[in-house]
Amino acid sequence: MSQRVKLTVSYPPFVHYGKGIADNSYNTIIAASIPTLYGFFIYGLMSVGVVLLAISSAILWEALFCLIAKRENTVKDGNAFLIGLFLSMLLPATAPYWLVITGTFIAIVIGKEIYGGLGSNPFNPVALSYAILFVAWKDFLNFDIMLSNFSFSFNYLNPLIAVKNFGTSALNDFSLLDMFLGNHTGGIGSSSAILLIISGIYLIVRGHIRWEISLSFILGIVLTAFIFNQVAPDKYASATFNLFSGYTLIAAFFLATENTTSPVNFVAMLIYGFLGGVLTILIRNIGIYVDGSIFAILLINILTPILDRIKKVNN
Repeated sequence: MSQRVKLTVSYPPFVHYGKGIADNSYNTIIAASIPTLYGFFIYGLMSVGVVLLAISSAILWEALFCLIAKRENTVKDGNAFLIGLFLSMLLPATAPYWLVITGTFIAIVIGKEIYGGLGSNPFNPVALSYAILFVAWKDFLNFDIMLSNFSFSFNYLNPLIAVKNFGTSALNDFSLLDMFLGNHTGGIGSSSAILLIISGIYLIVRGHIRWEISLSFILGIVLTAFIFNQVAPDKYASATFNLFSGYTLIAAFFLATENTTSPVNFVAMLIYGFLGGVLTILIRNIGIYVDGSIFAILLINILTPILDRIKKVNN
């Protein structure tokens, strides 16, 4: 008589698209590097230090946890590298090093490893880490405070950069073209809308993220912001401004689409992304946080197991 093999699996449904974890991580790293390198060009060596510290500390936290927990070392799959890179993209170039190290600890250990590692975490580790950092030390994540005294004297190298659009002066001079190009205050890798869109398209074409989530997230942003703006144009920003400002595009292409915390069914993905966009604007306009995209990601993460119960309707 053959012996039965009992398998323990995670919550269904499951999907496989022919690519491994490492392949997905490294291609996403390539895509995320595009807007990050532009951040290096704007902010200089200080931003390079923040990014390198975030990546190295994330890898170190994962290696240490695997060693202590006596698990197989998973650093080689590139996910820790990616988490560190994503977190650094959200941070200002002047973020203190202790904040960076704390952030990667929260993302790797609390957001990922204590649940059993990659594939078991209920929340996006980067979104969870940033949310905790923001609640605890929000002044360190306020770009107008952190970049108000930052020197951009080297920007003569780039004719598209206007120094007056950085720091506190940015409050009085918003240009949609500047926001599209990344000529405004923001995170190291989250300021340039055009580069984030290019990165997102690359990942969609290569099959590493699902277009349904990104497109529906953007649709939720545009539609909800448009309604608010039509009701009170003097009070609420336009749909275009909301789309190109804050963390909207990095959330749409990099955070909301994380495989572990997002649905896999077609209808579920559309609902998931659309709700994320709607919640982002609701939090921005009637909540207490200026940028609601990170908190919106965490809220829709909670809904993923429920949404994935929605089955595809056969024609």
